[in-house]
Amino acid sequence: MANFNRVIIMGNLTRDPELKQQPSGQAMCRLSLASNRQFRNKQTGTLSQEVCYIDAAVWGPQADSCHQYLQKGRPVLVEGRLRYDTWKDAEGQTKTRHSIVADNVVFLGSGQRAEQSGADEGARTSPATKAADGLGNDSISDALFKDEAPFTDDLPF
Repeated sequence: MANFNRVIIMGNLTRDPELKQQPSGQAMCRLSLASNRQFRNKQTGTLSQEVCYIDAAVWGPQADSCHQYLQKGRPVLVEGRLRYDTWKDAEGQTKTRHSIVADNVVFLGSGQRAEQSGADEGARTSPATKAADGLGNDSISDALFKDEAPFTDDLPF
């Protein structure tokens, strides 16, 4: 039987990226994302929201770019594979979580750290951000993060 492990998630960073150098010299950056889902509650008719929090690990040169250009609150799209982590805490209890090993990170929206310092557009955006912005992804990400419900129809399942 064939297996397939692929995930794509879009959300906002919940904290600034953390860069670490591995003993091998390779860079690794940890990202924490929050992805929101809006839906209409069938019983009450009110608009509800649920949040999914997930961590991602980015490796190599892309890790350096993420650390340099991303900050808390920035919208990103992460593509990679799911990994199931298990470890023992200080009290000896087994802990588990799912995380993403990122293959690709797309910077969405505009950087605000450089805007606050008065830097120009060319200095504050990465090549990935320039490519995304050139395709109009800013308007796509803005539309996806509005407070409006994207779908009001009942799902068929």
